[in-house]
Amino acid sequence: MINSERILDHFLRLVGIDSLSRKEREIALVLRSELAALGAEIFFDDAGEQVAGDIGNLIARFPGTRKSASPFLLSAHMDTVGPGEGIRARVDGRIIRTDGTTILGGDDKSGIACILEAIRTLQEKSLPYGEIEVVLTICEEVGLLGAKHLDTARLHSRQGLVLDCTGSGYLFTRAPASDRMEFTIHGQEAHAGVCPEEGISAIQVAAEGIAAMRLGRIDPETTANLGTIAGGLATNIVPNKVIIKGEARSHSDEKLQAQTAHMHRCLKEAASQHRIRAGGRTIEARVEERIWRDYDRMALPEEAPIVRLVKEAARRISLAMETRSTGGGCDANVLNQRGILIANLSTGMHDIHTVKEWVDVGEMTSTAEILVQALILNAEGS
Repeated sequence: MINSERILDHFLRLVGIDSLSRKEREIALVLRSELAALGAEIFFDDAGEQVAGDIGNLIARFPGTRKSASPFLLSAHMDTVGPGEGIRARVDGRIIRTDGTTILGGDDKSGIACILEAIRTLQEKSLPYGEIEVVLTICEEVGLLGAKHLDTARLHSRQGLVLDCTGSGYLFTRAPASDRMEFTIHGQEAHAGVCPEEGISAIQVAAEGIAAMRLGRIDPETTANLGTIAGGLATNIVPNKVIIKGEARSHSDEKLQAQTAHMHRCLKEAASQHRIRAGGRTIEARVEERIWRDYDRMALPEEAPIVRLVKEAARRISLAMETRSTGGGCDANVLNQRGILIANLSTGMHDIHTVKEWVDVGEMTSTAEILVQALILNAEGS
């Protein structure tokens, strides 16, 4: 039923448009024209202004052919990670890659292509569907910012799908919560050759604290990472400040709280071991922290209506569908917290966030087929 050549051509057009986070305007205007040609009512919100981007989230609404059916939300994000400028896609049979110098942008343009292809198919085949709301967000890759600034009160839908995960035949129903953290280690500057004993090295304090931390895979539900560290001015100055940025994630709120506290405690304990006497006073190393919840966890039960709907849609066309958990967050985390029952459907993208990224056209086609069946089932009230 799905036109594989058309979904391929559309995907290639999309990845040919640069759309790094906060620079989604060009692709958003292209998608506005495509959605309008399919008969959607379209508007942009002010999320771009809120996050210093060049355009807001795109919201499109199709009235549907079954007025009694519940509105259904389909969502994907328009932005990509870097290196994502000047992408040159290469097609090898059913596999699409790049020349190896950039990411491909299948995350998440494969999701966008699947959504539009499903709608085109429903219309061309005169298949029944209820109201469809399409939300294409900005700035997902830099903290789910588009979804966080989306005014969900303007949406009619109370259930739907985000299309934004790897592989094929997977429905991701469980995703972790995440804490973000920024630690500033304050030491004391001094001349490194003349009087190093009058200084406290913020780099040394940071190193000791980090060495004491549990990082990486903590347990099956929990991970932690320090992603950036910066500090110091010159090799002949004892550094007085280091800034460390990191995160912790867990499917358990209790474990997340414990891991975040552990990371903070390691740095504070390291700082407590460093003090000097200078100018008749005691100077101690100290830690200034900024810790916040980036997003909450997603945990849909197997009996959730959206899960049953997607499984039945896949069964109708003899495709396997497996529910899974993921270690990554996505817009579905945010939308579920806003009262919209959302699961995350795989789109055929692989090795995302790397220059080895690739997409399988056959898997994109299967995802679009499942979407069509899910929308028909929703219209039938199943």
